[in-house]
Amino acid sequence: MECLRPYWRTTLAAYLALLAINAVALTIPQFIRWIVDSGIARQDTDLISRSVLGLLLLALLKSVFTYFQGCWTETASQNVACDLRNAIHRQLARLSFSWHDRSETGQILTRAIQDVERIRFVTGRAFLRIIDGLVLVIGSSVLLLLINPLLALLAMATMPLLAWRAMSLGRRLRPMSLVIQKQLGKLTARLEQNLRGVRIVKAFAQEDAEIARFARANRRWFSLSALTARLQAFTAPQIDMIANFSTVIVIGYGGYLVTCNQLTTGELVAFATYLGQLTVPVRRMGNIVPAVALAMTSGTRIFEILDTLSEVTDAPDARPLPPVKGKVIFEDVVFGYVHNHRILQGVSFAVRPGQIVALLGTTGSGKSTIINLIPRFYDPTAGRILIDEHDIRKVTLASLREQIGTVLQETTLFATTIRENILFGRPGAGEEAMLAAARAAQADDFIREMPQGYDTLIGERGVTLSGGQKQRVAIARTLLRDPRILILDDATASVDTATERQIQIALEHLMAGRTCFVIAQRLSTLRKADMILILEHGQLVAQGTHAELMKSSGLYAELYHQQERAGGL
Repeated sequence: MECLRPYWRTTLAAYLALLAINAVALTIPQFIRWIVDSGIARQDTDLISRSVLGLLLLALLKSVFTYFQGCWTETASQNVACDLRNAIHRQLARLSFSWHDRSETGQILTRAIQDVERIRFVTGRAFLRIIDGLVLVIGSSVLLLLINPLLALLAMATMPLLAWRAMSLGRRLRPMSLVIQKQLGKLTARLEQNLRGVRIVKAFAQEDAEIARFARANRRWFSLSALTARLQAFTAPQIDMIANFSTVIVIGYGGYLVTCNQLTTGELVAFATYLGQLTVPVRRMGNIVPAVALAMTSGTRIFEILDTLSEVTDAPDARPLPPVKGKVIFEDVVFGYVHNHRILQGVSFAVRPGQIVALLGTTGSGKSTIINLIPRFYDPTAGRILIDEHDIRKVTLASLREQIGTVLQETTLFATTIRENILFGRPGAGEEAMLAAARAAQADDFIREMPQGYDTLIGERGVTLSGGQKQRVAIARTLLRDPRILILDDATASVDTATERQIQIALEHLMAGRTCFVIAQRLSTLRKADMILILEHGQLVAQGTHAELMKSSGLYAELYHQQERAGGL
């Protein structure tokens, strides 16, 4: 209920309306008793007419209170759901890369959507029904005892059994709901992966295999859900039978009391009405308890995310990084994605402002790890990284990343306009600055040829653009930030030779005075680099210029000639 605190006024109004509804509900049976005993029994048609009008007014009043109570309850619960979704998204944006590396997208989507919806239901209608039930049970019980204590005790004798069946159902459903939620997450993950990789699935003719895999996960989820449904279906008739047994007692023994003149007909009608009000909320427990059990499981899953501490955060005394020149120093940097498995081992080097640094090595040598450590996507296990003599763990993440531009080989664009994609890193940039960045990235010409130019909508992940077009848009997005440090993960790998030459000319002009780290897959990059770092098994085994390494490093010469034979440019 902590999440309802910001909306306590709306929630309070809803519960006051609920009390008014229950007050009317508890009044109506007494009003009916009076109509039966004073009007119908005495055949007073005038009293009956006025009483029926009064009964209609009470029903109308109850409807008005019910309307406002429903509106206020739904408003509060929808606000809770909105806040939870925002909190989850905010937390997901702040969590480190290592957490996302370990997480499945489908599980996250299930928690952010279905689990939040279950919390919304409980904080809204479900919890309201619990309070409503408690008020009705207490009020009806008191009035039943006032009408006839013995009959009331006989009628309510089954209530503990009714409550026990409902609660036992909840205890059995909660662990089952956790398994169902996890399986639904797996199902969502399978669907998400198939949608994301639909081209690969079709290219390898694996449609039938993927359909079969999804069907197996779907059947598992169905089996668990069906088991839960059978459990609820088995319990619901038991609850109804126990409740109906109370009604039988009232009609049988109550009818006997009426014939003995120990109870009026109106009192028996009122008694039966109150008994109905007493059993309805207890019956509802059969539906509410499973919902609460599911919501408790959902809450656990949501707060697993919200309570997770990011492995990369601002230090308590972190200060903004002032504008930098671009000097980068690695001092004995050690790093491993998994405990006791080191990717980098004691890497040290120094880069002067404005230098172009090429990273070369076989797959798994640690090239990508180095470029991921500079913007603090991960933190070193040991050692430290300095930018302009500032330890990057002692400056704020935002100020660090604002001065670093990144273009990755796997381009990520958003399903919006080209204009918004270019402006993503610097939303406040003017039109001229955006156009200048697009021209520098050799993207302006093809963008203007598109149907709506810069306002053309592109598909999810830029699927409607070619690989070269996506890469040029991504380069324009990075150039618009005017960063002091550039990280290029083979940024021109997806463009043709002519376009690459144009982009390289633009990059050479824009790199002037900036530090640039490039994962080198092209020989032209190696020849132009001011410093080449050779990595092998996470260790820096050689560094220097192309000319120096051709003379001093047999490993470099071998890698260089391998690329040359493979047709590297």
